Amino acid sequence: MRALILLFCALALAAEPVRVRLVTGGHNHDPEFYTPFVGDARMAVTVEPHPKAYQGGMKNVDVLVLYDMIKESDPKTREWLTKWVESGKGLVVLHHAICSFEDWEWWGDEVVGARYLNKPSRGLPPSTFFHDLDLDIQVVKKHPVTMGVDNFKIFDETYKGMWFAKDLDLLLTTKHEKGDGPIGWIGPSKRNRVVVLQGGHDKHAHLNPNWQRLVRNAILWTAQN
Repeated sequence: MRALILLFCALALAAEPVRVRLVTGGHNHDPEFYTPFVGDARMAVTVEPHPKAYQGGMKNVDVLVLYDMIKESDPKTREWLTKWVESGKGLVVLHHAICSFEDWEWWGDEVVGARYLNKPSRGLPPSTFFHDLDLDIQVVKKHPVTMGVDNFKIFDETYKGMWFAKDLDLLLTTKHEKGDGPIGWIGPSKRNRVVVLQGGHDKHAHLNPNWQRLVRNAILWTAQN
């Protein structure tokens, strides 16, 4: 048994880190945002702003983490991201990246599973947001993404009045009146693994150890094709 344990540990140490492309741009953010991506030997992270992030090859990337905000999509970006999803590679969508590509129904409906509405759509008024709220977050499902995370408090931002896909696989919720309820979920894509975390507005959230753990867990889980 001891020999097997030592062998497992050796294999774990020899494993290649998950290659992460972290996409930024289109929205200001605090430098503390990068905290979860530093000092973890399980991940090798490269930061790329858009639109460069959505160009070139995909061979050397395992997981795409989006923290950018692009109001409208262009044909080249659509083509690249469609290929990414169809390749089966991982995708993590953080905070204001949910607000991207309002003009691209496939992306919101079938990949992210939610749409922030900048104008009236689908019988709903425009979505809104609220800064600087003390939120109670409930973990509603045991899952590799929520591993090591119990119900927690966070000072963050909420979105209100978003459109959501039916039967989302919810991981995290809040009962705050200025939120919709869903805070973290598994995207509806059948082609790849997608995790969406609605939180992460500024340094108060970025330095919350529960938010950091959720981000790391999401990356490692979506990397498993």
